[in-house]
Amino acid sequence: MSGDAATHHGAGDAPVAQPHTDVTVPQGSADLDRVEAPVTMKAYFMCAFAAFGGIFFGYDSGYINGVMGMPYFINQIEGPGHDALSSTHKSLITSILSAGTFFGALMAGDLADWVGRRTTIIGGCLVFLVGVALQTASADLGLLVAGRLVAGFGVGAVSAILILYMSEIAPRKVRGALVSGYQFCVTVGLLLASAIDYATQDRNDSGSYRIPIAIQMLWALILGTGLFLLPESPRYFVKKGKLDQGAKVLARLRGQSVESEYIQNELAEIVANHEHELSVAPEGGYWSTWMNCFRGSLWTSSSNLRRTILGTSLQMMQQWTGVNFVFYFGTTFFKQLGTIQNPFLISLITTLVNVCSTPISFWSMERIGRRPLLIWGALGMVICQFIVAIIGTVTSADPAVKTMIAFICIYIFFFASTWGPGAWVVIGEIYPLPMRARGVALSTASNWLWNCIIAVITPYMVDSDKGNLGAKVFYIWGGLCTACLVYAFFLVPETKGLTLEQVDQMLEETTPRTSAKWVPHSTYAADMGYTDKAGHHTVEHASKEEV
Repeated sequence: MSGDAATHHGAGDAPVAQPHTDVTVPQGSADLDRVEAPVTMKAYFMCAFAAFGGIFFGYDSGYINGVMGMPYFINQIEGPGHDALSSTHKSLITSILSAGTFFGALMAGDLADWVGRRTTIIGGCLVFLVGVALQTASADLGLLVAGRLVAGFGVGAVSAILILYMSEIAPRKVRGALVSGYQFCVTVGLLLASAIDYATQDRNDSGSYRIPIAIQMLWALILGTGLFLLPESPRYFVKKGKLDQGAKVLARLRGQSVESEYIQNELAEIVANHEHELSVAPEGGYWSTWMNCFRGSLWTSSSNLRRTILGTSLQMMQQWTGVNFVFYFGTTFFKQLGTIQNPFLISLITTLVNVCSTPISFWSMERIGRRPLLIWGALGMVICQFIVAIIGTVTSADPAVKTMIAFICIYIFFFASTWGPGAWVVIGEIYPLPMRARGVALSTASNWLWNCIIAVITPYMVDSDKGNLGAKVFYIWGGLCTACLVYAFFLVPETKGLTLEQVDQMLEETTPRTSAKWVPHSTYAADMGYTDKAGHHTVEHASKEEV
């Protein structure tokens, strides 16, 4: 760092590696209202398109629910005369995708810093296409499992880096709504999967399962092609020291000219925040950059370790809500209840509730905030889950089953409008730029790890020839949701209405329970001395390998 910058905002707290390159930083502003340009419709639609990636994430997660209940597919896997998949095969087919996504998300964290956010997402789409082709060609268990594993690598990469990309390009005032749009597209993907499964379930040929599988290619092609037309994240270019390119893409995203004062101010704020973070924890080699995710004290809310634990545990908690039990195993679970005439139709209804409830978060995420939604959403889910469990324990009469389905739908409403989008929004906001790609990758990998664990163990808990819990499994989900409620109250901060740089500052100065009262009081550009009206400042990045 230059001597001018090193005297600001704690820059001397840690030794800085030898300078490696000089970049000229535009002058910033101490005016908190001018650190970001006003939102334009062009900028809004560019950011919103990226959310489309949620469709093939949701579709790929959802189509297998219906396929595993199709008579032709069951006979193809188990042989003639069987009317259901074995618990082992059901567990393997469902969970192998999540195993692939776990490793895909982790690798994507590296790739996003090496080649860029946009390029990594496009590469994930290509890997996904290969996996879908293998699944479509499959006529037995082996090739289907291999295809789902390969597709998982692509889904993992896309699901992790899309959240990162959207969080970095979206304006602060609509960032929560736009990232919630990603979750909405996930629900649309689930709905499309249910609808197509419903349409092909009675076919007595391989088209019954090959059509739902093959349609996934369309979503990957649309996303991959569209991203060629969108710009790279400006924060990626700042991380690489390419400020000219960063200014150009920022201007394109905000609908302003490169010379605009808004663009210069926002770019200066991003650079100043990045320089501050590098002064506290300089980047080194490959392993050092990963270790940065675990630096600091567990008892300090702004430490990298605390943020990594927050992100990974938040995604774990999202899976603990048990919602994927309904979307992965809903068809077979509703069959088990006995009085349901058409379990495919009930699964379609629960998915439709999911789709219709998620758009509420577009408004509530920015008006009510992340923290209250997670707290009240967990409480609503707890109540519904215990009601379902108690009714299922007491009676299996037809009116009771209908009541259970009604409360399952209300439970899905609470999830879809709170924890569904909320967990994704928060993990995209809490990490500082030097570790953001790896932090989001770790958080997404945590989601998929727990997704995989739940997919593996659930059939053994509920199938009639195994644990045979049936509706009693909702006691487990209710207990875990109680943990989510306590967790959200004590550990989740409020981040609405702040730039990513202001979130960083807020975490340093407050605690989760008092975070909602925090208001920005200075800019990083002012603190780092980048607001001198006399001209630009030259700063030196800490030495680092191109990671």
